[in-house]
Amino acid sequence: MKTVENRRRSLSRGMRGSALLAGLVLAVSACGAPAAAPPGQAGGDGGDGGGEGQKVVIGIGGQTLLTYLPTTLADELGFFEEEGLDVDLQDLQGGSKALTAMIGGSTEVTSGYYEHTIQMQAKNQPVKAFVNMNLSSGLALVVSEKNKDTITSVADLKGRNVGVTAPGSSTDMFVKYLLSQNGMEIDAAAVSAIGAGSSAVAAVEQGQVDAAIMLEPDITVLEKRIGVKPTILEDVRTLEGLQEVFGTDAWPSSSLYATESWLEQNPETAEKLATAIKRTLEYVAEHSGEEIAAEMPETFAGGDPAQYADVIEELKLTLSKDGVFSESGTEAVLETQRIANPEVGEAEIDLSQTYTNEFLD
Repeated sequence: MKTVENRRRSLSRGMRGSALLAGLVLAVSACGAPAAAPPGQAGGDGGDGGGEGQKVVIGIGGQTLLTYLPTTLADELGFFEEEGLDVDLQDLQGGSKALTAMIGGSTEVTSGYYEHTIQMQAKNQPVKAFVNMNLSSGLALVVSEKNKDTITSVADLKGRNVGVTAPGSSTDMFVKYLLSQNGMEIDAAAVSAIGAGSSAVAAVEQGQVDAAIMLEPDITVLEKRIGVKPTILEDVRTLEGLQEVFGTDAWPSSSLYATESWLEQNPETAEKLATAIKRTLEYVAEHSGEEIAAEMPETFAGGDPAQYADVIEELKLTLSKDGVFSESGTEAVLETQRIANPEVGEAEIDLSQTYTNEFLD
């Protein structure tokens, strides 16, 4: 295992442009990703304290969403505590909100989608993912029941209102990607923030939006509420669907990421966090959906533990087994960002500076 000093030197070599972070002002861009801002240091002086119970604040982009299950499960199983960390999980109901909180300083680490590190590099802000949790984004384009006869293809979304967790989040990027791939401008459909969980389910069930990008368990809960299988036009909840939509067998999504500055100052903490998540992924691979569901907060099951366990069992197929990022997977994410996000577009992106596997050694 690498020494802490070696980690510091390695990270320092990757600190391209990190000095630009100091003194910059927090703002939120039109697509929802934060503009230049100082890195968050919510845990005090930001350096590894070396003692037991070191506080780490993690913002989650929608905690009830199963794509982020490993983060909550690691906490419920006591793995963070066993690594000597006192982790505070904050549910922020959308990836862009979680990113904004970290850049603004109210959290230190984000449990969010890897693509945000690419978006931030395009803004000359070094943010790096350091453990991967999922090989698929887990997203699906769901049509509200009232529109099932009029929205039968992505092309029918033109001029419609599509629900996303939050503008600038991965759900929003998925809408834009699908529109572009179907020959439309990325703003051909309007997007509305519907959050995750009960608010997202209600928005689709009640027809407050014409369609929505949803994740599990919300899709399954919606089906139970409306009594029929919802109309789904595009679906990357499975590896087969991932290949069909993105043309790849790996599309890293949910991850833990932090600013380069925080990682440089807290290599031991980053390694402990990565280790806890890796242990959780191994636990998931070795246990049934029912056993995993029993360890999660009871409220996450939406009143139907058996259904929740079934959805978790299906989710297991797309979770990473070891937390490692693959080069081909990160390249696939970059390609979708170039299509869906004008701020990335043709920007020069060094993927090696958006993720690292060194804390998993």
